[in-house]
Amino acid sequence: MRIAVLALQGLFDTGLTVMLDAFSLANRFAAAKMGGRPHFELSIVGVRKKVRSGQGLAIPVQAITADLKPDWVIIPALGTGMPEQLVTALERPDVRDAAAQLLAWHAQGALLAASCIGTFLVAETGLLDHREATTTWWLGPLFRQRYPAVSLDESRMLVPSDVGVTAGAAMGHLDLALWLIRRASPELAALVSRYLLADLRSSQAPYIIPNHLAQADPLIQRFERWARDHLKQGFSLQRAAAALATSARTLQRRCQEVLGKSPLAYFQDLRVEHAQVLLHSSGLDVDAIAAEVGYVDGATLRTLLRQRLGKGVRDLRADLR
Repeated sequence: MRIAVLALQGLFDTGLTVMLDAFSLANRFAAAKMGGRPHFELSIVGVRKKVRSGQGLAIPVQAITADLKPDWVIIPALGTGMPEQLVTALERPDVRDAAAQLLAWHAQGALLAASCIGTFLVAETGLLDHREATTTWWLGPLFRQRYPAVSLDESRMLVPSDVGVTAGAAMGHLDLALWLIRRASPELAALVSRYLLADLRSSQAPYIIPNHLAQADPLIQRFERWARDHLKQGFSLQRAAAALATSARTLQRRCQEVLGKSPLAYFQDLRVEHAQVLLHSSGLDVDAIAAEVGYVDGATLRTLLRQRLGKGVRDLRADLR
């Protein structure tokens, strides 16, 4: 996979470095542990000859040439924390030139990946219009105002589309890198994730990969949204299929093809997710949480959590202490 990382003046240092470290580890593991050649050919490129990060560090960029034909282009975030600073930065000549270069690469078949404020640069090209995207949550209002044609959901960490993928705030750069590594090799992504202690997002571990995969299929995307809206009512394959204007057989087959599991199993993944949120953020007891996710009593929920996460309710709540 050929990846061009587009470095702009004043970018967010951590966003760039965490991605470079993740891909570097992936290549080392691929060569040493998995007996293969590096999976990723990275080039750090710039629309200007000299680029400094937000912390003033010089970034060794190479010039963009006609023979550079990346499969993916990654746009790290600018280090502009306030909305007014970002609006000014988006009008800079180098940022405008970068947007034009993204359009050129996209026309050649490249996919675009951006995290945090980097998603604004992709949106500037118009390529996200009438598509779903995410961005850093605290700039959601500005994003909606500036790009009303984009379907924004800043509650999501990663949103793939036919243009590429957008990711959420700050350390979403790591999620973005791991998502790209996973496309090449789930085993390799698991190694990198463990090495970088990426289980800091362990509360999302049971469902995050199915969640990503669901975005690749329109029917599964709609099923996911329907499922989240009906957790409390419980699961019915026939009702879900009718709501999605498809057959139960088609939904069953598509879930298996895309997610590798049944609709009921995926529905239970979403129950686990919501139950975890409530365990962490509410004062509800287990029976009350069970009712919120469609179970009659807490015993069933405890069993499901133990099966899916390998932890009981007490352990899950202790994780945040």
